[in-house]
Amino acid sequence: MRKPNILLITSDQQHWDTLGAFNREIHTPNLDRLVREGTVFNRAYCPNPTCTPSRSSIITGTYPSQHGAWTLGTKLMEDRHTVGEDFKQAGYKTALVGKAHFQPLKSTEEYPSLEAYPTLQDLDFWRTFHGPFYGFDHAELARNHTNEAHVGQHYALWMEEKGCANWRDYFLPPTGNMDPSTTYKWPIPEEYHYNTWIAERTNALMEDYAADRESFFLWSSFFDPHPEYLVPEPWDTMYDPDSLTIPTMVPGEHDGNPPHFGMTQEDRPDFSAWRETGQGIHGYRSHHYYEYGERKKLTDYDKKKLVAVYYGMISMMDKYIGKILDKLDELGIADNTIVVFTTDHGHFFGQHGLQAKGGFHYEDLIKLPFLVRYPGQVPAGRQSEAIQSLVDLAPTFLSFCGIPVPNVMTGVDQKRVWLGESERARDHAICEFRHEPTTIHQKTYVDERYKITVYYNQTYGELFDLQEDPQELKNRWNDPAYAGLKSELLLKYIWAELGKEPMPMPRIWGA
Repeated sequence: MRKPNILLITSDQQHWDTLGAFNREIHTPNLDRLVREGTVFNRAYCPNPTCTPSRSSIITGTYPSQHGAWTLGTKLMEDRHTVGEDFKQAGYKTALVGKAHFQPLKSTEEYPSLEAYPTLQDLDFWRTFHGPFYGFDHAELARNHTNEAHVGQHYALWMEEKGCANWRDYFLPPTGNMDPSTTYKWPIPEEYHYNTWIAERTNALMEDYAADRESFFLWSSFFDPHPEYLVPEPWDTMYDPDSLTIPTMVPGEHDGNPPHFGMTQEDRPDFSAWRETGQGIHGYRSHHYYEYGERKKLTDYDKKKLVAVYYGMISMMDKYIGKILDKLDELGIADNTIVVFTTDHGHFFGQHGLQAKGGFHYEDLIKLPFLVRYPGQVPAGRQSEAIQSLVDLAPTFLSFCGIPVPNVMTGVDQKRVWLGESERARDHAICEFRHEPTTIHQKTYVDERYKITVYYNQTYGELFDLQEDPQELKNRWNDPAYAGLKSELLLKYIWAELGKEPMPMPRIWGA
């Protein structure tokens, strides 16, 4: 019997509660199909609420503090062991289509980056380069989110091949010609959107693999619904902003939180004590203002419209995920393919008065949608509360395929949990965040009921009872009634941190 294929489908920056199966305000029929045909894990977490660290954890099976790509702007070094290497050694074909983001936009002599200027937009280079790339035999890449100027690589080549000679008109200067004030409706025709590209190229690779009867590990990596909030028609008007539930801050909820929480709601917050760098979307400054288009702060209308467009981006992506699932059926390989859908981290679109992502470890930002389908193996139509982490993907994939898990991987093998044979494989998850050169640096320990967050060189923190306070409105860090629990959780966190060391080599000598 052939070993199972692995198809990992990811979105980017998708809030956990944006699946139509559980949220009547959004339409995602194809992801809902995975819900019906597989298992939903309601307690899945990212190891870091930003792109590069979490994506690097997916392919290394280790935490950002271990693999070294600990924040945006860092690089996952090529000498790090990746799961693709294990699959290749076992005879699998390995491929990545879409977003990688393992490397920074800035390249230096000491730390060169293929995902940086000028290579990023050297189309002659990308005509001939398809790998190897971090354990993937074949890679087809892009870097931009919606209309960003970073467009290039294989996506730009594809647009040209499809006859879109004026593709620069849909992207920001200096690469493109699009008006920076454009918001919500992206003028790019759907046929040239990167969702179309990702689905088409994913399906072409699966056709090749199926024709040659080759097992594969394929990562189909979508860019949406990561802002900017832009989507082609008719998806931009699919949802009526006035009919949606728009998250807002609950008055007084930040009174017991560390000081920077409440400061995000001030008109002119001063974060100089945190040595804020100005890159506030990943720090503290812009979580309330959220500069968009030519606006320096969201209007009340924007706060509603961006939710409608965010949902439209998810629904459009869902359409193209459906094309990939249909191709599995068409090729007759669905029953032998493990499909996992998840995202790299969550998103704020008004929850707690916040926008985007960064140094806040609310469930909205660190909890993920997480669906697993493997017909006849993973139970269908089931929901599980077993805690998952993105660092678990690599060892679990290898375990399902009968490939030894390298000792360097610190993620947990979730195979028996996915099969429904075991209730849980871990009792906690760890989430890290660090944004140098500021002092924004925290780590979170979350178990079945409680969550505790500690800050580097600070005496404040957060403690939430997720059972009694699922909206995380009451921080119990300084509550005397929770002092004993706080001490207990701090000890558990310390031991969890110590337990992140790689598995030791087996003892083979008595001395």
